[in-house]
Amino acid sequence: MNAVELERSLPRLHALSALSWDRGDALTIPPEAMRTVLGAARRRGGVVVLDLPRRIDDSAGEALDQTDLGLLVIPAEMRAMAASGRVAAAARMRLTDLRAVVRGPAPSGMDGAEIARGLRLPLAGELAAEPGLAADLERGRPPGLRARGPLGRFCSAFLTEALAGSGSAA
Repeated sequence: MNAVELERSLPRLHALSALSWDRGDALTIPPEAMRTVLGAARRRGGVVVLDLPRRIDDSAGEALDQTDLGLLVIPAEMRAMAASGRVAAAARMRLTDLRAVVRGPAPSGMDGAEIARGLRLPLAGELAAEPGLAADLERGRPPGLRARGPLGRFCSAFLTEALAGSGSAA
């Protein structure tokens, strides 16, 4: 697949091209298709963001094989930490740089560092609740659109740090 053709075929919102798959169990993406699309996206350059399912099938495994850095978003709860342990273990088998993002508030009183330590992952950051997120989503506004909101601040700081560490430019 040609990188320019891929970019032209995708919808754009705020300079972000989006390609998605169904969250239902019925859809299976062949690993070869994943490899081809991600190869084209990487050749085009810039940041490629993947939102992968919890279950690592062949296609998600192919995506992890091509991923430089992964973020596992975990609610700040004991049950979520336990469940995330299985996902982290499966992802670490294919991805060397996996980090935790802990989403609060923490009803249990656990902090992000404690949860990341429990998962044996470096802490990429803690993410406070985003006021107005549900209303924004209902209105078709993407998450993180508010630059001063918790998600916008986290993403901006994280991308600045990640891109500086990789020698890339946004």
